[in-house]
Amino acid sequence: MEEINLFLAHAVELECESARRYEELAESMRADGNKAVEKFFRKMATFSRKHLADAIARGGFRRLPALEPHEYTWAGGVSPEQFGWIGVDAMMDVHLALELALDSERRGQAFYAGFAAGSADPDVKHMALEFAAEEAEHVAELEKWIDRYAVQEDRSYLSTANRKPEA
Repeated sequence: MEEINLFLAHAVELECESARRYEELAESMRADGNKAVEKFFRKMATFSRKHLADAIARGGFRRLPALEPHEYTWAGGVSPEQFGWIGVDAMMDVHLALELALDSERRGQAFYAGFAAGSADPDVKHMALEFAAEEAEHVAELEKWIDRYAVQEDRSYLSTANRKPEA
């Protein structure tokens, strides 16, 4: 199997799984009543679907292999988008949802960067580095959202901490 086909098969699976996971998180935030984070997660799912379409388009005339689960070369045997996602439900709070997404994006970035580092094919290396850079942008965006919610939580705590107890 050509290395480019192997890379694209992994990218397709990773981005497909990413879109599904972001939709799960969006639904969790909808149930939580957090419309802003729900909208953000839906936007991230859209990005994942765009990356998926890009990976398929880059396959061009090639027929990408349909890999069996044991044929993927994921660290720990699990897609970067699957590890850590156990327990996504309507009871999840915004902090945990954002942290899970951040962890997933970091692992996706590491996967693509690792594929680039291990490739002797300059085209595969270039493409994997492009995908890693896109994941790095997602990491940075998630870190901003986490910081934003940490600041909001701090402000909320200060406003309740300064209240006088009711008599």
